[in-house]
Amino acid sequence: MLTSLQNPLVKQIRKLHSTKERHKQELFLLEGTHLLEEACAVNYPLETVCCTPDWQATHPSLWEEACRRCDRAEIVSKEILDAIATTVQPDGVVATAKRSDGRTQVPFTGLVLALETVQDPGNLGTMIRTAAAAGASGLWLSGDSVDLDNPKVLRASAGQWFRLATAVTEDLKATVQQSQQAGMQVIATLPNASLTYWQVDWRKPSLILLGNEGAGLSADLAAMADKQVRIPLSPGVESLNVAIAAALMLYEAQRQIIY
Repeated sequence: MLTSLQNPLVKQIRKLHSTKERHKQELFLLEGTHLLEEACAVNYPLETVCCTPDWQATHPSLWEEACRRCDRAEIVSKEILDAIATTVQPDGVVATAKRSDGRTQVPFTGLVLALETVQDPGNLGTMIRTAAAAGASGLWLSGDSVDLDNPKVLRASAGQWFRLATAVTEDLKATVQQSQQAGMQVIATLPNASLTYWQVDWRKPSLILLGNEGAGLSADLAAMADKQVRIPLSPGVESLNVAIAAALMLYEAQRQIIY
């Protein structure tokens, strides 16, 4: 059992708390039983799995499955587990996995989110979770956004991170053009648009453009849209949280498609 904070593996995993180290090591953190279950359910390749004796005793089958899928498995003390986790009260297991796993590329069909300079990991994780729940095809993220595999993003996605096709694009404008060439309509969300979001025919393949939490969508991207829509707000309310805005449009699209 690993008990020393000076152990090389412990030091390596602790470094993954920083964005720079995740990029350098090409690894990211999976924290908690639920995320590990979801990773195993989709056969996501694991690098290292660490758990406490108590967790191993209460999750024997998941531990065995994780051990089969990882390169290294270690039993660690509670103090070590607390040190390698980013959460305040980890539930007993932390794993690492390769950042680039060759997941399916985001298709230019169905319903897709395209996010520009989103900074809050909770917002991104919530949008991934909501997009998966609403049956979206995938999600594009601009390269200047929060890391797709930030630990808070994975937790906020409630495991749907592994089930929704996601990709980072370094040129969101080019990605928008590709979607249009593939026959998708591009819908931009703007506070002063004349159309409301329920006046769009969401039965067509659609790319939903959403912008930064503070600045909103850039003028260049907004100008590329085939339609610009707004979400009506009561007087005195300036805006909605970007994840809430995404949810409204995703579920309006689902409503139209189903009913």
